[in-house]
Amino acid sequence: MNRRFPHLVLAAAAISLSLTGCSDDSSSSDTTAKASSGGDCATALKAQGKLTVATGEPAFPPWVEDDKPENGKGFESAVVYAVADQMGIDKAKVSWVRTGFDEAVAPGEKDYDFNVQQYSITDDRKKVVDFSDSYYEVQQAIIGRADGPLAKVTSLADLKDARLGAAVGTTSLDYVENYIKPTTQALVFDDNAAAKAAFDAKQVDGIVLDVPTAYYVTAAEIEDASIIGILPSQGDAEQLGMLFEKGSKLVSCVDKALATLKGDGTLTALQTEWLSQGGDIPTLTK
Repeated sequence: MNRRFPHLVLAAAAISLSLTGCSDDSSSSDTTAKASSGGDCATALKAQGKLTVATGEPAFPPWVEDDKPENGKGFESAVVYAVADQMGIDKAKVSWVRTGFDEAVAPGEKDYDFNVQQYSITDDRKKVVDFSDSYYEVQQAIIGRADGPLAKVTSLADLKDARLGAAVGTTSLDYVENYIKPTTQALVFDDNAAAKAAFDAKQVDGIVLDVPTAYYVTAAEIEDASIIGILPSQGDAEQLGMLFEKGSKLVSCVDKALATLKGDGTLTALQTEWLSQGGDIPTLTK
């Protein structure tokens, strides 16, 4: 049964009332600042007066709702429109295109301004593409069945003999191969949809996903799935960033927009609205 995640409606309402209560002078000043920012960045856009954004095919909740990024629903879709607004770009001037996840992480010119589909910022990727500043700090989780072989797992060592899987090119797969290191080689899937289908068909004991996706899958997509645990961090925290072709002059423009959204609480409010979940999930030990 499909159901939406719990949102902090009161917090959103408070933000709305706060914005409504701004004086005319403040609103005018804010509009002028945004327009100025948009003018400064206009020459960096691929198409004059239009922001072209790539996302996955398909795009999944809670990042994009109903596979329709243009509706502004879902965390990443909402963030893109908030960034566009800060850059002085009207919502109607935001155009969406689709790419595979892995194909975007390649050198060369892109036919879009940036790509947003949960790209973790890594040193290897930065050799061939550029990233914006982080818009979300993410953790990885493993899902299994409450009555399945992973039900009593409490540590990474407990996963050694499990049949695991993850999508190709993702940090989820990197985590399985580099830190869990199962005795049975992990199954690699084209995307999260294929990984979920394999799990549903019981071809694997568990799959590794980022935490927000794991919440959605267990709550709305696979009836008997549950989050077995959050995987312990390895090294620096994993950060998601918007992906650009190497040398894009638009990166600094997007970074300025993100800084404003962080500073005024908008980014936190969007995280609360689309990604926050109730309940405590244990973190596995190393």
